[in-house]
Amino acid sequence: MKPWQLYTGLCLTLLTIPLQAQEKAAEIALATFGGGCFWCMEPPFDKLDGVIKTESGYSGGHVKNPTYKQVVRGNTGHVEVVQVSYDASVISYQELLAVYWRNVDPYDGGGQFCDRGHSYRPVIFVHNDQQQKAALLSKKQLQLTENKTPVEDFSVFYPAEGYHQDYYQKNPVRYKYYRYRCGRDQRLSDVWDNSDKS
Repeated sequence: MKPWQLYTGLCLTLLTIPLQAQEKAAEIALATFGGGCFWCMEPPFDKLDGVIKTESGYSGGHVKNPTYKQVVRGNTGHVEVVQVSYDASVISYQELLAVYWRNVDPYDGGGQFCDRGHSYRPVIFVHNDQQQKAALLSKKQLQLTENKTPVEDFSVFYPAEGYHQDYYQKNPVRYKYYRYRCGRDQRLSDVWDNSDKS
């Protein structure tokens, strides 16, 4: 082996060490939230530092690999959810919960905003005991007497069809129109502005 080959090999090895250290430092975790239409639950989490990705899908039901049509008909037991992959060394589950609450109407257990039925109900699916404790504590700290958002054990997540993923980015005009017509932002303002004043 020629000296320059040995030197090049050594440099490449040294360059990969910091990358490996960075990969090991990342503590990838999952959080799964139901908050009505999953299109509207991706943006609040996507903008957070430490969130790696969000994915729309279905959870909490009894049918394997459900389709959107099956879920909204209400025969699968599933809820529309957003699954958040995040780096727990950058952002905490408690911080995700704080964002979650501000994007749901916790008083409405029969759906969210203009979307009605079981598949649109608010729910926090917890992946472990630590998440369960944090979710229950955050719910208690809100001090809302009529909070109808349950904390339930996570079982399985089924990704939604491709056209649902990142809908707000792919179809910004339709997304904004839907969100406005559904009254989501107005209701969130009513719920949380009044909560802040009490």
